Amino acid sequence: MRVVVDGVSNLGLRAPVAGVVPGCYKLAGAVRDLGFVGRVGAEDGGYVTPPRYDVGAWRPGDGVFNAGAIAAYTVRLADRVERFLGQGKFVVLLGGECSNLFGPALALKRRGRYGVVYVDGHSDFRTVDNSPYVGAAGGEALALVTGRGQRDLTDLEGRGPYVLDADAVLLGIREDDEYVADVEKAGIPVWRAGRIAEDPETVASRTLAHLNGVEGFWVHLDVDILDAAVMPAVDSPDPGGIDHAQLRALLTPLLADPKCVGLDVGIFDPDLDPDGRYAAELTDTLVAVLQ
Repeated sequence: MRVVVDGVSNLGLRAPVAGVVPGCYKLAGAVRDLGFVGRVGAEDGGYVTPPRYDVGAWRPGDGVFNAGAIAAYTVRLADRVERFLGQGKFVVLLGGECSNLFGPALALKRRGRYGVVYVDGHSDFRTVDNSPYVGAAGGEALALVTGRGQRDLTDLEGRGPYVLDADAVLLGIREDDEYVADVEKAGIPVWRAGRIAEDPETVASRTLAHLNGVEGFWVHLDVDILDAAVMPAVDSPDPGGIDHAQLRALLTPLLADPKCVGLDVGIFDPDLDPDGRYAAELTDTLVAVLQ
């Protein structure tokens, strides 16, 4: 049985322009309006209300902005996700942005050793060791979930790291990713978007083989893995991505695997999709991979 939960935090993204909050918190509503819950035969798991987006007087060097709010939301989201996992349900978490992964990751760490398949157009591996400063948790999510960064985010409940380097896989980055060398140095397998475009089924198979030793795994989907020509309604659209057919071929075997316990979806911004075209295409893809 599937359950759909709205976890619509935008706390981990920079403002698109001064005084404007990121619109990715509307993703869940846009997808639901297209009948997503019924189309995948899911139970409605409700809405976990996020704190207010407010970077305040944050300046470079202050650490991750909205960190306290993100930490509090992570625990609340983990509680909701863990409850459904305990009932044996497959959780679909509609975001939101990439720091929404922290909730499922914490929930799973409470239960044992779980992996994450990080499907994203960017490595999200920025840290104070490879960048002048950190700030937006969405651009640091894979680093934070594997224990790199400030402890008020990486060690909630004393459980960090939530995911071991050996239990993470990164899929979909572009060839010029700024931090990929650090990901590879950590021993995290990386398949770039170009390789996925050539043979998504083989990439999925090798990903599953790598995660053979974990109790289960979670799939994180940032829709900017899609090429900018296919999905421009994101905060950082880039060329060199994949198309919907390739994304379906990649995700279908991952989500069908018995060890897969859930999926979160983020970064799509309905404010950048005035006619709803991209929401419809994204929803169709999500429905297809969850059949």
